[in-house]
Amino acid sequence: MVKIDVDKTELVWPGKYDENGKLRQVDKIELPFQVIETINTSRADREKEKNLAKSLYEYYDEKPANSFEGGWKNKLIWGDNQLAMSSLLKQYVGKIDLIYIDPPFATGADFRYKTEIGESNEEIIKDQTIIEEKAYRDTWGAGTSSYIQMMNDRLRIMKDLLSPKGSIYVHLDWRMASYIRIICDEIFGEENYNREIIWRMGWISGYKTIANNWIRNHDNILFYVNDVDNFTFNKKWIPYPPGYERWGGRPKGQGLAIEDVWGIFPKEGVNSLSVISFANENVGYPTQKSEGLLKRIIEVSSNPGDLVADFFCGSGTTCAVAEKLGRRWIGCDLSRWAIHTSRKRLLGIEKCKPFEILNLGKYERQYWQDATFGKQASKKAVFEYIAFILKLYMAEPISGTQFIHGKKSNALVHIGAVDSPITIDEINQCIHECLALKQMNLHVLGWEWEMGMNDIIIKEAKTQGVNLVLLNIPREVMEREAVDKGDVKFFELAHVEVETISKPDKKMQIELKDFAMSNMDLIPGEIRDKIKKWSDYIDYWAIDWDFRNDTFINGWVSYRTKQNRELKLKSDTKQYDKPGKYTIMAKVVDIFGNDTSKTLEIVVK
Repeated sequence: MVKIDVDKTELVWPGKYDENGKLRQVDKIELPFQVIETINTSRADREKEKNLAKSLYEYYDEKPANSFEGGWKNKLIWGDNQLAMSSLLKQYVGKIDLIYIDPPFATGADFRYKTEIGESNEEIIKDQTIIEEKAYRDTWGAGTSSYIQMMNDRLRIMKDLLSPKGSIYVHLDWRMASYIRIICDEIFGEENYNREIIWRMGWISGYKTIANNWIRNHDNILFYVNDVDNFTFNKKWIPYPPGYERWGGRPKGQGLAIEDVWGIFPKEGVNSLSVISFANENVGYPTQKSEGLLKRIIEVSSNPGDLVADFFCGSGTTCAVAEKLGRRWIGCDLSRWAIHTSRKRLLGIEKCKPFEILNLGKYERQYWQDATFGKQASKKAVFEYIAFILKLYMAEPISGTQFIHGKKSNALVHIGAVDSPITIDEINQCIHECLALKQMNLHVLGWEWEMGMNDIIIKEAKTQGVNLVLLNIPREVMEREAVDKGDVKFFELAHVEVETISKPDKKMQIELKDFAMSNMDLIPGEIRDKIKKWSDYIDYWAIDWDFRNDTFINGWVSYRTKQNRELKLKSDTKQYDKPGKYTIMAKVVDIFGNDTSKTLEIVVK
């Protein structure tokens, strides 16, 4: 048995130390980011930037700016936050001035969320996917120790990202506050622990009222700084209210600290951390926090232009408030729906500054393949990867073919590589091999796809007598929990139909004509029953008027909100500067958060 010398008080859990008694180091894997969409940025602005990606599937080498004037763009990152934060270290170590996180509490609670159908306000309950449950349920392993390990690893990376004057707020509930307090003391230093803030959420307690227990209507927020002798804290004061003397106080100094007034002068409209802000900001997202809470934190612990981050950003409250207060921000979440909800919320802010949506894309998949099967350059690793995907798809491997990898029932199967999109040429080669084998059914599974290929290649295959089915390889295949539970599902690509409306004087308009989701049998019956027309499946769509096979530049958008359920199916008119041939891309996001794209070649006269 390895002996561990104990010379300090600390929290110990299985996995904290290795078999030799050494503290396990946090994996900090640096992967390049891919920019998949830019918002509120014109094509002309993008062309001026030196960090423009060479293509949609290649990363850009960012030179981080320290101000909006210097070219800074706010960032919304879709992916595992440990990988995302590790990848931020190269450029942002010691540069984030304020971090607020509201991590899942590992409660096993139901984190399904509500969304609406079509123009009505009739709500449906959407289940989280397995990949989203990874973020919102206790699926990091077995119980408390795995949750603590998850938080320990991420908090250590956050410590590296925090600026010398920076602060971090960790929002917790009663289940985990005591554990996380101890590991925060170890990571940030006991001397840098400033306060435990009690956030009173309100008086409406629902089930808690009848529970056989004390009613809980508060959360705990741990407040740490990087340097207790030098950190940003903008103390908030209010003038002495009339009649203050009656309470035994003597007016002097700048006034009353805002935290002191709760319960004494509620009529003055004072909003401290103890008061929830009931507002029209509700976006129907589980665990959504009040903008009033984040406004208080961001105003106190940062200044305009400072960089604020939330690595469990959920519905985007931190990003939205930081945007309104003139801070730079980075948001990150594993949930596709969280990123979509945040995008819509930010688009609703008047004069929202440009921001970009990033992920780790093929680089995360390459890392997964290397870690799971060995270095991708190895033929054995590629073989094992293909065999793994075939097994999940319930197909049998076959040999003696160049492009066909397996067979499922009466269909041949091709598996796409992790690090490149499936191309039309690649599929044509598979079709030719099918014809040579006298097989008329072909299933192609891919992670990403050459733009605009769906309708073209399916029609081309049909003319040759081949029934072609294109299916997405879901991100869930990289999650052991999803694989072990048998919850990996392969969905066909959705179908989008758009029509161009050419107008005189170099003007163009786009109309959304049809949208068809595949695998309708996998959509719950209660949802299908509420669909009245094809557009009811659509929550958002946008147009890039001059797509150049790089990042998607959002030039026009229509989306549904809780307050306005209308979705415009015809775009505003686009005025081009000069005639010529252009490629447009329409991106559609359905009510489940999945996006589908369609590209068209147009001639502007």
